[in-house]
Amino acid sequence: MLKAAVIGASGYTGAELLRILAGHPEIEVKRATAGRYAGTPVAELFPSLTGVYDGVFEGTAVEGLVEDCDVAFVGLPHGESMKVLPTLVESGAKVVDLSADMRFEDPAEYELHYGTPHSAPSLLADAVYGLPEVNRDKLKGTSLVSNPGCYPTGALLGLYPAARAGVLGSPLIIDAKSGVSGAGRKLTLETHYPQVADGVEPYAVGEHRHRPEISGRLAGLMGESGVEVFFTPHLVPMNRGILSTMYLPLAEGASPEEARALYEDAYSDEPFVSLLPGGSFPGTKPVQGSNNCHVGVEMLSGGMLVVMTAIDNLVKGASGQAVQNMNIMCGLPEETGLTGAGLFP
Repeated sequence: MLKAAVIGASGYTGAELLRILAGHPEIEVKRATAGRYAGTPVAELFPSLTGVYDGVFEGTAVEGLVEDCDVAFVGLPHGESMKVLPTLVESGAKVVDLSADMRFEDPAEYELHYGTPHSAPSLLADAVYGLPEVNRDKLKGTSLVSNPGCYPTGALLGLYPAARAGVLGSPLIIDAKSGVSGAGRKLTLETHYPQVADGVEPYAVGEHRHRPEISGRLAGLMGESGVEVFFTPHLVPMNRGILSTMYLPLAEGASPEEARALYEDAYSDEPFVSLLPGGSFPGTKPVQGSNNCHVGVEMLSGGMLVVMTAIDNLVKGASGQAVQNMNIMCGLPEETGLTGAGLFP
């Protein structure tokens, strides 16, 4: 059994990690930290974990914490993770960071989009971007993984096959809709129930932090040219899920029929990504609670392809993908602990 620590376990992603790891046959969670809840039983904060996890939250100091842990999942806020990552990496533990602190290779770009200088820039070159369908080989044996953002996961899984084949034209338009849990547990006016219920609205139009993450990773797939990305997120009054609809102009000479074949080739053997039959479109409900991504492809006239993806933002968009990455890092079967079907209805 591998021993694991969940650092920053009082958020939604932390609770989801504890839920998933409780059913993992090769992992035992030894430590769960949460600064403001230190000394509080985990099941008191998350009654859903009653009878599943009987531990007590510890303080967030990592010195000594990793001495009896093989794996560390870091769910601290952006800007806080990078303060503890050097200690964790130096300990020899396998580390999966769920914050944005390791997602940019250039520390100046991180500071531009997150508003704070990077305090551990030497780690950026070693961190592997944890999208298994793209970077599986790089994940094997690495010690530090940067878990992708939830919106980028849904978008990149929809764009990857066309980007890899070099048939993407420009610009790309991404229309994405997320459940409220994507904003985290912190109380805000924008996520207050009367503000969210019975309505849908866009936010961070043209300036969302996940746009440069998406465009940067696309540029890495396509070479320096890349493509221009227009990304608009919307907040939807549901707890979980992200539905991304992407409008892809195809490069000259590429047909929509050929483009669908690229998706069939890319995802035919993937354990968690399913290409739906033609005329079928993904929805958030069928993937809820699962590590699955459903992909739909619609061929339009005029050299335009519409690609749609649905994921659970807390599972494939965060904690489930973190466990998937950990499995690969540690040489375990990739699907271990993650094969549950979506919750329906």
